[in-house]
Amino acid sequence: MSAAIEQEFEVRRSESLAAAVPDDHSRVKLQNAENDYINASLVDIEEAQRSYILTQGPLPNTGCHFWLMVWQQKTKAVVMLNRIVEKDSVKCAQYWPTKDDREMLFKETGFSVKFLSEDVKSYYTVHLLQLGNTRTGETRTISHFHYTTWPDFGVPESPASFLNFLFKVRESGSLNPEHGPAVIHCSAGIGRSGTFSLVDSCLVLIEKGDNINIKQLLLNMRKYRMGLIQTPDQLRFSYMTIIEGAKFIKGDSSIQKRWKELSKEDVCPVFDHSPTKIMTEKYNGNRIGLEEEKLTGDRYSGLSSKTQEAPEESSESALRKRLREDRKASTAQKVQQMKQRLSETERKRKRPRLTDT
Repeated sequence: MSAAIEQEFEVRRSESLAAAVPDDHSRVKLQNAENDYINASLVDIEEAQRSYILTQGPLPNTGCHFWLMVWQQKTKAVVMLNRIVEKDSVKCAQYWPTKDDREMLFKETGFSVKFLSEDVKSYYTVHLLQLGNTRTGETRTISHFHYTTWPDFGVPESPASFLNFLFKVRESGSLNPEHGPAVIHCSAGIGRSGTFSLVDSCLVLIEKGDNINIKQLLLNMRKYRMGLIQTPDQLRFSYMTIIEGAKFIKGDSSIQKRWKELSKEDVCPVFDHSPTKIMTEKYNGNRIGLEEEKLTGDRYSGLSSKTQEAPEESSESALRKRLREDRKASTAQKVQQMKQRLSETERKRKRPRLTDT
């Protein structure tokens, strides 16, 4: 990668993080605090009866404000879509206790967080936490859903693994309107968080039997928090996940059976087919890629008539074998990519520098 391209990438990354600064009309304001600011936006999707708080990953000095917000907004669940460290870079603080720590105190805002239990799966972990107000003695139980296999500026390996995670969050009831808005965060609170919110909202509308305009819905969401969904791949993944989720909702028996089998194995599900290619324009954080008309058109309806029967494996052993082969192929590909990057870095070091004349 040339120095010019690297510089352009860093500029775009900085611009995307700058876009995460919440607009005043939709930002969450802390109550009874010296400073009411927190980098968080309330996103309301009225037609889907969904409300989300999209926020950046808590920093070492903002964890106290994060839990204050969770308390004041009567949030039932926190959805975390990043790892604490990604590519040797710290993305957020360890703001919840582990089974070793058991409890964390946030004296600045008067809250304690206690570890109750955890359920570790191959691609996500669910923590049950007790959030306590040390000044009043009141406590609440908070579910912490942590998706552990979503790369920064990337997408999960398959729509199925993400959908299984999303439906796990839904089953808890924490996204329902009778509770306070769920808090969704990644590192900046716009890329992965935007993808989660868009997919969930679209699937709610599909369940209601409504036609949906995915592009317009995303543009409406960006009125609350700019820059939601950062890359063409994330947008492409959103469309593919909505399609797979719609097939499941509409009763595609092959998908339902495959998901059930894969859930028993507790592994990341892998679909048999490759996603349809999506053509994109130059992406600047505010424009949405041009989707192929074959995939979406501009309106998104009639999904039940478009579902196709997928081949089914005859036994659990065949399923395990296929999944092992998929994982081996994925690992080999990642190793090869790493070798190529190392070779490029070595060549760049040896390349003589040219000066302007």
